[in-house]
Amino acid sequence: MATVETEQLLTLDEYFRLADQELPSELVRGRAVSMNPPIPYHGFVCGKVDRLVGGFIETHDLGYPMCNDSGVVTEHDPDTLRGADFAFYSYQRVPKGSLAQRGYLAVVPDLIFEVKSPDDRWKDILAKVAEYLNAGVTVVCVLDPGRRAATIYQADEPEQTFGADQTLAFPELLPGFSVKVSQFFE
Repeated sequence: MATVETEQLLTLDEYFRLADQELPSELVRGRAVSMNPPIPYHGFVCGKVDRLVGGFIETHDLGYPMCNDSGVVTEHDPDTLRGADFAFYSYQRVPKGSLAQRGYLAVVPDLIFEVKSPDDRWKDILAKVAEYLNAGVTVVCVLDPGRRAATIYQADEPEQTFGADQTLAFPELLPGFSVKVSQFFE
């Protein structure tokens, strides 16, 4: 009689405790999926997002800006943990002074930025965007350096794409913030 082996899926806690891995990874439906480190220009654009958007958030004391692929829990049973290029958690979602130094947050961010790398497939990016929105993220912005464009996604709203010479704003989340899209890429 043949035996069927079942794959042991990881929980968030088990994934958190994994020993250092050779490559960065995300937890996708209970499986650790390795990713190559991004190219330097990707890091440059992520840094610009943090300085432009994160700087505004800190100056106006609106919440917690996070970068460097901070973990965002998007699904449970099996668990999924994504590393957002940039995330903003308002004080309404994570009250001021309550940000824990260990473990993943039980809530999702208000705003996420993802930066498209040259080898990223749109099919995969859009699946990740849908995952974020289904988890309750209010707005996802995908920056495409190749097209020098920003595309905004919100649940039950048509996507909006802004070219390099257009102004990007998030009036409900970041009142008073605006930036010319080209600034992310220069």
